[in-house]
Amino acid sequence: MICVCLERTLTKAGMTRYELAKKTGISYPIIDKYYKNKVTRYDRNVLTRICLVLHCDIADILEWTEET
Repeated sequence: MICVCLERTLTKAGMTRYELAKKTGISYPIIDKYYKNKVTRYDRNVLTRICLVLHCDIADILEWTEET
């Protein structure tokens, strides 16, 4: 199972969801879905913009875990 770990990465960067939305140009509701791990289809463009703004690797945002 793929998990979005945006909360952890944002905390480490000292940034809010609102700030991330402003800096990436991605709407707040989309950022919020990633933050709450409610995304069913991952958008490459969204993930790229998040990584660029947070200066992180995709592995800092997405994590694979075994389903329980």
